[in-house]
Amino acid sequence: MTWEYALIGLVVGFVIGALVMRFGNTKLRQQEALQTELENNKSELEEYRKELVSHFAHSAELLDNMARDYRQLYQHMVKSSHELMPNMPVQENPFSYRLTESEADNDQAPVKMPPRDYSDGASGLFRPINEKNQ
Repeated sequence: MTWEYALIGLVVGFVIGALVMRFGNTKLRQQEALQTELENNKSELEEYRKELVSHFAHSAELLDNMARDYRQLYQHMVKSSHELMPNMPVQENPFSYRLTESEADNDQAPVKMPPRDYSDGASGLFRPINEKNQ
């Protein structure tokens, strides 16, 4: 009978100890609070990303509309300048370059000449010796 009381006391002690550890442990409560905060932050970040994607999509649409309107305005000005000033030389006409249909559909600006991203001659260490003396 004493063994039975000892065994029951041991089981009751383990149960009470487990309950005290579960509800009395501050680190466990901190961990749960941090876990909830982490989940909230993740959901806020995902919502912010969705808003950002939506914002950039809307901005791209507005820029596309603006570019289309600009091309229409430019074509109108070209047509008007040719109709109102038919005898004006091409060099003096500010709207002398007319957009072709393929360029009007293209989103890029018309390019008459490729950009120069280099200098005329050698410079720095690669310049020949006879040019350095001059």
